[in-house]
Amino acid sequence: MEIITIKNEENLRGLEPTVLVLGYFDGIHRGHQALFSRARTIADQKGLSVTVLTFPESPKLAFLRFSPDLLMHLTSSAKRYQLLEQAGVDRLILKEFTSEFSKNTAQDFVEKYVTALNAQVVVTGFDYHFGNSRATVDDMARLFDGQVEVVDEVQFEGEKVSSTRIRQAVLDGDVATANLLLGYHFSTEGIVVHGDARGRTIGYPTANLAPFDRVHLPGDGVYVADVEIEGQIYRAMASVGKNVTFDGTELRLEAHIFDFQKDIYGEKITIYWLDKIRDMVKFSGIEELMEQMEKDEQISLTWVPRKSL
Repeated sequence: MEIITIKNEENLRGLEPTVLVLGYFDGIHRGHQALFSRARTIADQKGLSVTVLTFPESPKLAFLRFSPDLLMHLTSSAKRYQLLEQAGVDRLILKEFTSEFSKNTAQDFVEKYVTALNAQVVVTGFDYHFGNSRATVDDMARLFDGQVEVVDEVQFEGEKVSSTRIRQAVLDGDVATANLLLGYHFSTEGIVVHGDARGRTIGYPTANLAPFDRVHLPGDGVYVADVEIEGQIYRAMASVGKNVTFDGTELRLEAHIFDFQKDIYGEKITIYWLDKIRDMVKFSGIEELMEQMEKDEQISLTWVPRKSL
């Protein structure tokens, strides 16, 4: 997949005819996947490529008072690019959403980007808006000379699949639902670093993870997880929280990996969050903690998904 970051709109001229998908795609969830599937089908029928025009960061940054959450994503950039390529996207066009960009009228947007990208067909969601007047898909059909394909709402359990819904599920610790909405397992990538090494003393050594992407973490708790190390997948139980039993004050991300004994400090690993086991609890002592961890281990090793992705 070719990736182009727009610096000068004139550079867009001369591209081959394409099916253009429009939107902001954080997470590449089932609703987004429906757009790419429709685009790929049309492109194959017409002998065209598939191009996606989107933004590397949330457009909200140009309008709202800043908060760190605005810079957080449901997936890393690398994961988004991988998912787009798997969905059949040939070219990804990235445009920063700035104050200047937000001044484009609907007609400006169509002329500068849709027409300039040599779009023959535009594919977008039913609730897509563009231009400084927040024009709708009906306006796109009026302003664009080519074909406009509008993809209907994708639902799960009677509600719209959306990045907002997934984000809330993740923050609530309901990673099982988030996974069903995404269509793949929500994950965290990072580097294994040294921690307190307390887990070794109680028979549950953990890999302490320092995340290096701006990706949301699940809410505090203990989870069933899979961990990927050098291409191999291992079952694990992972926790997010402050280790309150030992009066911890720093947020820790740890994973006990079953049937794995190697030291992997400095290595990149990925935690795939499967389901929540329990909340973080302050135990009266190590014995009570170990009893609970044995229960957590059995749940992790025997866990099966409630529904297939």
